Amino acid sequence: MKTDIAFYNADMRRQCLTVTVWSILVMSAAAQTPQPFPRGTTQPTPAPAPPTTPRPAPPAAPPPAAAASQVDPATPTEATLGFPIYPGAQFIASYDAGRAQRYYIFGATAPFNDLVTYYRTQLRDKGNLVFQEPPTHMFEIGKFNSDTMAFPPGVTIKDWTAGGSEGYPNPKPTAQPARFPSLIMIVPAPPGTPK
Repeated sequence: MKTDIAFYNADMRRQCLTVTVWSILVMSAAAQTPQPFPRGTTQPTPAPAPPTTPRPAPPAAPPPAAAASQVDPATPTEATLGFPIYPGAQFIASYDAGRAQRYYIFGATAPFNDLVTYYRTQLRDKGNLVFQEPPTHMFEIGKFNSDTMAFPPGVTIKDWTAGGSEGYPNPKPTAQPARFPSLIMIVPAPPGTPK
């Protein structure tokens, strides 16, 4: 009987060992690695783009010869006016002032005070603030003769942003800027007037 019990015990150990090993194998195979929630579908990583060879830049267009002809032929120069023109100021128009004089109007993007300072330096004259609102500053240069002149020769600067205005509209529809903060009016002396 002892042999039967010993045989039985040995057989039971084997079976328990076999069941334990199989249980461990099945449980480890069934175990999953925890995944974060929510679990989305994974997209494959796109392959890197093949290196491209840079395209040569198109040749720069030569400056158009027409650019020089785009300047209005009526645009006066400092020599024809006898007065300096603020750098960057754009010629807008000229009007007959009478008695062989013309008004030449220029638009400027510079603030009123910068223009006044520029003309004070260039003309060596302090000028006069003739209107507070809108600010208007005049530089009368030369002698005024009411018999031969319609307007005293000089430079007048007007602030077109006073009172919340957006500025003087550029009369050229697609030109920049769309509005000028300040205008410069230059009235040269009539031809033949001594300087």
